[in-house]
Amino acid sequence: MQRVYGAQNEMCLATQQLSKQLLAYEKQHFALGKGDEEVISTLHYFSKVVDELNILHSELAKQLADTMVLPIIQFREKDLTEVSTLKDLFGLASNGMCPCFEHDVSMAKYSRLPKRKENEKLKAEVAKEVANARRKQHLSSLQYYCALNALQYRKRVAMMEPMLGYTRGQINFFKKGAEMFSKRMDSFLSSVSDMVQSIQGELDAEAEKMRISQQDLIAVNESVYTPDSDVTSPAINRNLIQKAGYLNLRNKTGLVTTTWERLYFFTQGGNLMCQPRGAVAGGLIQDLDNCSVMAVDCEDRRYCFQITTPTGKAGITLQAESKKEYEEWICAINNISRQIYLTDNPEAAAIKLNQTALQAVTPITSLGKKHEVQHPSQTVKNTENDKIIPSESAGIQDSTQLIAPGTPIQFDIVLPAMEFLDQNRGGRRANPFGESEDSSKDEEEDSLLQQMFVVRFLGSMAVQSDETCEVIYEAMRQVLAARAIHNIFRMTESHLMVTSKNLRLIDPQTQVTRASFEFTTVTQFAAHQENRRLIGFVIHLSETPGEESMSAYVFESNTEGEKICYAISLGKEIIEAQKDPEALAQLMKSVPLTNDGKFMLLNDVSEEDGTMHEGGEESEA
Repeated sequence: MQRVYGAQNEMCLATQQLSKQLLAYEKQHFALGKGDEEVISTLHYFSKVVDELNILHSELAKQLADTMVLPIIQFREKDLTEVSTLKDLFGLASNGMCPCFEHDVSMAKYSRLPKRKENEKLKAEVAKEVANARRKQHLSSLQYYCALNALQYRKRVAMMEPMLGYTRGQINFFKKGAEMFSKRMDSFLSSVSDMVQSIQGELDAEAEKMRISQQDLIAVNESVYTPDSDVTSPAINRNLIQKAGYLNLRNKTGLVTTTWERLYFFTQGGNLMCQPRGAVAGGLIQDLDNCSVMAVDCEDRRYCFQITTPTGKAGITLQAESKKEYEEWICAINNISRQIYLTDNPEAAAIKLNQTALQAVTPITSLGKKHEVQHPSQTVKNTENDKIIPSESAGIQDSTQLIAPGTPIQFDIVLPAMEFLDQNRGGRRANPFGESEDSSKDEEEDSLLQQMFVVRFLGSMAVQSDETCEVIYEAMRQVLAARAIHNIFRMTESHLMVTSKNLRLIDPQTQVTRASFEFTTVTQFAAHQENRRLIGFVIHLSETPGEESMSAYVFESNTEGEKICYAISLGKEIIEAQKDPEALAQLMKSVPLTNDGKFMLLNDVSEEDGTMHEGGEESEA
């Protein structure tokens, strides 16, 4: 258009080029193309008019300057420049291109607030600074979006107003042109004017609507922008199977130095993904299948948790910005690690899993009634004595007879009672420096069975009976219920060593024996009927003459609990068989041995032959 205005001698060439540019408008790619169909068809018709007016070129400087060049220059210099400026401001507020990015600086101050009782005035000032930075970022984004929406209307008007001025100027200036085009062009120009006015009306309505929406959004409560606004009772969704949001990632930069980086994390199936700023897609950070997550104390920061791999290796450490996000991330990772997302209805499975833990709080008045419904009583005939022996379910005790109401639950692996007994008995205790004694090494070498399992301690409690496996199931129910009620996610990981003489819990880091249980004291052991990763056993100790104590220990394992039960059963069989050389020889023939003469456990004990081993230990496992 500037060529038409400035080069009269090249008017013909300029109008031809203008006609081509009008046809090429449909090839331009705008972010939003609302209403462009009408504009394109109108510009096609204008292109034909320009070709016909190509032969009529004369001096149109003043009129062209006022009606054609000025509107398009205003659109370019005013509207496009405004959008570009708002885009730069939005980029500075959102992408952190400036080193002094206000939101990152304020979030860094907020994240460094100590976990202990801090200065409330300082906390309020930092929280207000974060809220102001977020409000500023929100305002800049709203202004940029409003300008983008308005631009879609202004660019349509800016394209058609110059053409109206140009066409009318040509018709009014040249009499011959007026005689040639006046009749057929009046109606077309009138319709184009009406269309421009309609677009301008839509722009005004959209601008007013966006202005009202912007006022409503900015007038919201301050708690919307303040992190961790509801610390006392946040609304937590424990049934999540996917989660996304910003977390602080702990990176180790030296032997003792670390840095924290705020990144965007999201779950995808069984994977934890991370998307850095500026990246078009996320990358894999951690495989969550069979992983465990626990709360940790890290550098005096709040809301930190750690993901541990199935092998027991410590994974990544993350920090959430609020208690709600902290607990929802832990619950989501716990749900994903159990591979709930692979079921047909993951949401229902997650709700059922959490409801099971919460419903476990409801006392069961008659555990025998519940068991009779699930497992009808059966009778077993003894073929040797021809006696009818009632099944175990017929004599199931009440839950209060199994575990006394109000029995405290211990969630830590530290066993002060056992250490006290060891001190009074004068027995051996684990070396605190992690050095095992020679006798223990000899016992391991002489042991016919050595099998290690990775387990996580869930809890232990005193019980009143060890006659049936129901006491283990009741202990599992109460331990899981207590963890769900009190939001206890921390679990102590250990290595459970099953030998032909005892059970030992070994610290995976220091190899120190945390606890040891002789097989003679293990009276019951069982795996959970639904969650096969849960395993428990009952220890029966005679503390003093006439005084006995029974305790149930509950663990979560990386392998199926039935395999651990089979190993324990095999260890007890070995102890019984060692009393009779012939029985031991028969047992060694029935179970495969390793190269060094020790019993070897099969991966799938009962898949091929359908039986684990002979004897009464089968039903117990």
